Amino acid sequence: MALLLALLMGIGVWGVFAGIRMYRADAKLPTDLALALEVGATRTGAVDSLVDRLGMRYAPAVLRLMGPKQVARYRRKIDLAGNPGGLTIDRYAARRAVYGALGGVGGLIFLLQGNVLMTLLLFAFGAFWTEVGIWSAIRIRKDVIERTLPDFLDVLAVVVSAGLGFRQALDRVASRYEGPWADEIRITLRQMDLGMSRRQAFAELRRRNDSEQVAMFVTALQQGEELGAPIVDTLVALAKDMRRTDAQNARRKAARAVPKATMMITTFMVPATMLLLAAGLILGSGTDFGTITGE
Repeated sequence: MALLLALLMGIGVWGVFAGIRMYRADAKLPTDLALALEVGATRTGAVDSLVDRLGMRYAPAVLRLMGPKQVARYRRKIDLAGNPGGLTIDRYAARRAVYGALGGVGGLIFLLQGNVLMTLLLFAFGAFWTEVGIWSAIRIRKDVIERTLPDFLDVLAVVVSAGLGFRQALDRVASRYEGPWADEIRITLRQMDLGMSRRQAFAELRRRNDSEQVAMFVTALQQGEELGAPIVDTLVALAKDMRRTDAQNARRKAARAVPKATMMITTFMVPATMLLLAAGLILGSGTDFGTITGE
């Protein structure tokens, strides 16, 4: 057992020094992997950049193990997350390789020491840490877009009613906003500049965002274009519907929060308060427990 533990520790130390040597050597990577390493490099932190550089050479092997269907599914997840920190499918595979190796080696070391809890935690870290980051980014991005969209539509309606064309108004309003929704509008406009039809560009916008409000926006625009409805009226009505939906969602969240708060109070606060009151009464009464217990 001690020999196996020493062997694992030696492999871990060798891996650390090998990784540092690879990082400093700036080894040549294939063109596609080198490009993936550079995409969004200015938007990622030092730790993620180091992890990407260490794991990029193993990214193709991870992608092969994942298979085409899972790669396509994770590519869509990364798109829904808005490529946080310049994340691409290759960078995701690199991080999964590094975190998986760290979690696996650390889990084996603690398993040999008999620490089952740390073993499970490290195995879970290696398997799910990258997914946790993507899942969190998807939720945050969706919330930001849905908060921004109603105000964006109001401003867009005002600009269109002032006489600008719809496409020019989109460009003007998007330039005044920051965040994921403004980025999505700029991507859509760029696709239209490259020759994509407006209908297809907005369909791609809907595909990139798993949001009911974005789907409502795209559907309303396409239906208004088909029926010839005034775009200003469509935008104003859509903004009102979105705010009404937000209010309903807020009421539903509040309604779900009440039972949770009640359960927390009845489970923890009420028993703790009763114990505190009982202890105060007993201590304040000056009761001699020795006479009761016969000691």
